[in-house]
Amino acid sequence: MLTAFARAFKTPDLRKKLLFTLGIIVLFRLGAHIPVPGVNYKNVQMCIDSAKEGGGGLFSLVNMFSGGALLQITIFALGIMPYITASIILQLLTVVIPRLEALKKEGQSGTAKITQYTRYLTVALAILQGTGLVATANTGALFQGCAEAVRSQIVPDKSIFTTAVMVITMTAGTAMVMWLGELITDRGIGNGMSILMFISIAAGFPASLWAIKDGGKMADGWIEFGIVILVGFAMVALVVFVEQAQRRIPVQYAKRMIGRKSYGGTSTYIPLKVNQAGVIPVIFASSLLYIPALIVQFSGSTAPWAQWIQTNLTKGDHPYYIVTYFLLIVFFAFFYVAISFNPEEVADNMKKYGGFIPGIRAGRPTAEYLSYVLNRITWPGSLYLGLIALVPTMALAGFGASQDFPFGGTSILIIVGVGLETVKQIESQLQQRNYEGFLR
Repeated sequence: MLTAFARAFKTPDLRKKLLFTLGIIVLFRLGAHIPVPGVNYKNVQMCIDSAKEGGGGLFSLVNMFSGGALLQITIFALGIMPYITASIILQLLTVVIPRLEALKKEGQSGTAKITQYTRYLTVALAILQGTGLVATANTGALFQGCAEAVRSQIVPDKSIFTTAVMVITMTAGTAMVMWLGELITDRGIGNGMSILMFISIAAGFPASLWAIKDGGKMADGWIEFGIVILVGFAMVALVVFVEQAQRRIPVQYAKRMIGRKSYGGTSTYIPLKVNQAGVIPVIFASSLLYIPALIVQFSGSTAPWAQWIQTNLTKGDHPYYIVTYFLLIVFFAFFYVAISFNPEEVADNMKKYGGFIPGIRAGRPTAEYLSYVLNRITWPGSLYLGLIALVPTMALAGFGASQDFPFGGTSILIIVGVGLETVKQIESQLQQRNYEGFLR
């Protein structure tokens, strides 16, 4: 990985792309520290310190994706989360709405249209989430562990004009984050949105690691610090191994004679990854588990059902929470694979171009075989996702780490996945520029 970056910096055009990407990252991190107009920054910092001592809050997942900007109520407070949500919604709707499915099959023009819809939906979600965040900050519910006198004055002026300015600023910040991500994709290295997500999560590494050291009791916390580092490297190695694992289905294309020329006769394969769904099931499960706690927090109810939710579904180390979280991840893994990979469509395309799987008849038997293999390979993939999301959180809880610690399941999957994909893109571009051909 380091060799690839060193070689990339020696190549002039790749060096420009890398420096451009680094410049966008600096702007992104700068915006994550500029407060929204109307916010009392001093009170926000006091409440953040209280929240850290209390072990985090309800909005820890969104705060992780914003690089800590959410709880600081900055112009990039919503971060990349509205775009992620909009992309997932559009991807799900593509299966349900025939018009979107037709656009997806149109190629580049259809993809550009879907991207435009994603932008519109991102802005709409940013307005909705920004309004919810400002309303939560106005009521003081954003920081439950903070003193009442301090959190009630996070937004001193609660007028409609100030609220509107705050919502518009956050929405504009989200639109700018989306634009910065697209700039990286067009003129930089890697997928822009993924890079910004990577940076947001990695920004929490130093503070979280130092909190482990400060909270440790053995050798001034250095022993706990070293153990956490070793556990982190072990989890990264495991994730890299599983993310690279795939089942290759062999495909043979028959020879066809057109005039005096023959076409086909080649062998290839269909790569089916063990973790076909990526990190999306973990995000779905986390978001769904936040909904009951969010309802209780905003309703302020003290009924038995509300107390049960507060006791069993808000703490990451509770057995009910662990079991529910694990089952939701497994369910969403199968659900997402089912909507993102269509065996019948793949079988029809193979049949159209004269392809077949050795030993399997073309058409319906091929679709059934692909579906059978996909179901079998999704089981270990879904169980792996559930374990990787739960085991680090439970293990690191003993060292005083919060649920949004960077070595937790969601963050590890995103960081490793984005890192691998970015390095692959750099290496492929290096190969294109250094390819010497047969003449030398």
